[in-house]
Amino acid sequence: MTTPVCTSASTAAVFPSFSSYVRARGPVLLRAARSLSANPNDAEDLLQTALAKTYVAWERIEDHRALDGYVRRALINTRTSQWRKRRVEEFAVDELPEPDPLPSPDPAELEGLRDAMWRAVMRLPARQRAMVVLRYYEDLSEAQTAEVMEVSVGTVKSAVSRALAKLRQDPELAMIA
Repeated sequence: MTTPVCTSASTAAVFPSFSSYVRARGPVLLRAARSLSANPNDAEDLLQTALAKTYVAWERIEDHRALDGYVRRALINTRTSQWRKRRVEEFAVDELPEPDPLPSPDPAELEGLRDAMWRAVMRLPARQRAMVVLRYYEDLSEAQTAEVMEVSVGTVKSAVSRALAKLRQDPELAMIA
């Protein structure tokens, strides 16, 4: 026993075959599918799936004037099913995955690097060494260093710049890097 899908259908044309219906109403149905999906390719897939479901039920649909409503309902139901079946990227586990810890540097290597750096700093002229120590070991600003050294900020900037250039060219530090 078959029942009509929709008894109060509009006065749309009756389509003799499925292919003629798809040719005539395809663009309208594609617009409906695009309103349900942000991606145009997904909308085309959605419409194809809904049309496949309609094709299977073609013989059961008695009122062909209600085909648009039938296909739209198939679009909505298919989209809802896709949404419900979407792949979940996250899932519950018993233990939280922790990233592998980064290998900690060898303490002996770190101590060797500190010693080499300090020896290089000790080779700097006394004034440059004092400014580098105040700026980078004591973490003072340029203004604070200038105040302690009783010089201008510009003098601190230029002296520290020359000191860092010497440290970059130090042969003992170059071997470590």
